[in-house]
Amino acid sequence: MILRCGLALVLMASAAFAQQAATEATGAQLRGVDRINGETFEIIVPKGQTAKLDRISIRLNACRYPVGNPSGDAFASLEVRDIDSGAFIFSGWMIASSPALSAMDHPRYDIWVMRCTTS
Repeated sequence: MILRCGLALVLMASAAFAQQAATEATGAQLRGVDRINGETFEIIVPKGQTAKLDRISIRLNACRYPVGNPSGDAFASLEVRDIDSGAFIFSGWMIASSPALSAMDHPRYDIWVMRCTTS
């Protein structure tokens, strides 16, 4: 019981520290690959905007990074939808330093966060 409470306190403290130490960015640089034709692409999506790529749309809700280091440990909140059906392909946070931690599962496209962008 004590171990569980101690672990909960450590997790809450580290989450609070991460929120205080993060800076909100104006956009994010994303990289992706079309698995069918092997083409790679890089796009910059401004916060609150949607980018369209062939059959998918990517909306950036937020991008946060450690204070003073936009390319280090950036994490972005994305919504990726199928343009034809409107169905969500991915909705959540992606972390630049650990792309496999919260990866998008799609048979054709793979997208990951490279860094946050600032003005």
